[in-house]
Amino acid sequence: MIELEGVPELVDPVMVAAFEGWNDAGDAASTAVAHLDREWKGEVFAALDAEDYYDFQVNRPTVWLDGGTRKITWPTTRLSVVRVGGEKPRDLVLIRGIEPSMRWRSYCNEILGFAHELGVEMVVILGALLGDTPHTRPVPVSGVTSDPDLARTMDLEETRYEGPTGIVGILQEACAHAGVPAVSLWAAVPHYVSQPPNPKATLALLNRLEDLLGLRIPLGELPEDARAWQLGVDQLAAEDSEVAEYVQTLEEARDTAELPEASGEAIAREFERYLRRRDGGGPGQAPGGHATESGDVPYLRDTSSGRTRPPKPQRPEKGRPKDADGDPAPEDKPPAGPDEDASDD
Repeated sequence: MIELEGVPELVDPVMVAAFEGWNDAGDAASTAVAHLDREWKGEVFAALDAEDYYDFQVNRPTVWLDGGTRKITWPTTRLSVVRVGGEKPRDLVLIRGIEPSMRWRSYCNEILGFAHELGVEMVVILGALLGDTPHTRPVPVSGVTSDPDLARTMDLEETRYEGPTGIVGILQEACAHAGVPAVSLWAAVPHYVSQPPNPKATLALLNRLEDLLGLRIPLGELPEDARAWQLGVDQLAAEDSEVAEYVQTLEEARDTAELPEASGEAIAREFERYLRRRDGGGPGQAPGGHATESGDVPYLRDTSSGRTRPPKPQRPEKGRPKDADGDPAPEDKPPAGPDEDASDD
């Protein structure tokens, strides 16, 4: 049993999670959760034991100096709570970590144990994949779920993906087994400029999260960073005629495929977001506490900082898509499929 101390009763809590690694092309998803934590001044109240889930030869600890004292930071997963202000305040439980190396079921059980103890009403998992999408167009963000009722009521796609999966897919299915509503939001990152950071994809995920949860997220300098990123990629692509021609081909395909949407639901969503930003309230903060570990059991079931500018984008890459680790994507997998783990990848 997970016991929390120092964490007050939460208001309509939603858990938002992202994991570095296979499901995080361009670091877009993990950066989005880090942005929420920074903007709303989240305080860490729990961290999973790194010894249980990480291979330190794969995810190595780092040594740093605190004054004259050497300290070690271990790869792990941390949880914090933030309060979103406004007319209807609500709390977000933020999870940010590295995809674990082992014991994925126990890892998901711990997260679900926190969700149950905190009264979390829904889990939203952010991810990013590489695909055939031009950097000059809005970043496609797909919302998928394993719950047919949730897909219908929240206008999401019911996932049909079959194949290799990452921790995002495993956690979503663990939530389904535990009876916890779960949604995955996936941003498509251009495979020819996949190096992190990608502030444009991060911004797209945060905008989609706003739409999903009906809240206002302070964006800070992200819009400016996204414009600077796109300008940098424009300049690099212009230096290579083959890349420029390829980008033009992607633009034509994208414009043809999405022409009907451009005059309908997309415009309506943008207008609704504008109204929220004009009338929305400001951010708040929630205090934290600490936690103890849970045991290794089958899936649980609920029965009842300083900020820096992104570096200049690296030169666009030619060739077919790769996964988030830089390996070539399998030929038989769609490079920009909407399902959660189809090609983050």
